[in-house]
Amino acid sequence: MELYDIVFYLFAILVIASAAIVVASKNLAHSAFSLLFTFLGVAGIYVMLGSDFIGVVQLMVYVGGILVLLLFGIMLTNKITSVEIRNESTFVIPTIVTIGIFAAFLIFIMTETNWTVLQPQFPRTTIKSIGTELLMHYSFVFELLAIILLIALIGAATLARNDNKEK
Repeated sequence: MELYDIVFYLFAILVIASAAIVVASKNLAHSAFSLLFTFLGVAGIYVMLGSDFIGVVQLMVYVGGILVLLLFGIMLTNKITSVEIRNESTFVIPTIVTIGIFAAFLIFIMTETNWTVLQPQFPRTTIKSIGTELLMHYSFVFELLAIILLIALIGAATLARNDNKEK
């Protein structure tokens, strides 16, 4: 087993373990922080597969944007005392049966498929070609999306702000 394989398995274990904590945790803040490690592991797997641009986008969009948005949402709604936020499920047995069937199906597919093994090569980078396309041919759409996201951020901050002027 080479170093590449060991690092891949470490990333895979990180993703699976942290995703299990996201689902099983009863505390929403703990679930959100476990989601951070899930996103980081997925980004690491993308980079190992040679999709370095997708890995960076995974970090910037999901870790930098979506996860921060979730944490702000949890922190803002955590001050509400009249609503109890719980994460309990009543479908434990059907969920376990479904996961077992799905796992058996995946194991069957993995063991019965004739996999071709290629010699590992260092993947070439994709950032230059994607960056050139974004900034040369799609710069208007890129800037328009940035303005739309800025408007959404200002709107969310305005709605979340606690004004006592109405009282």
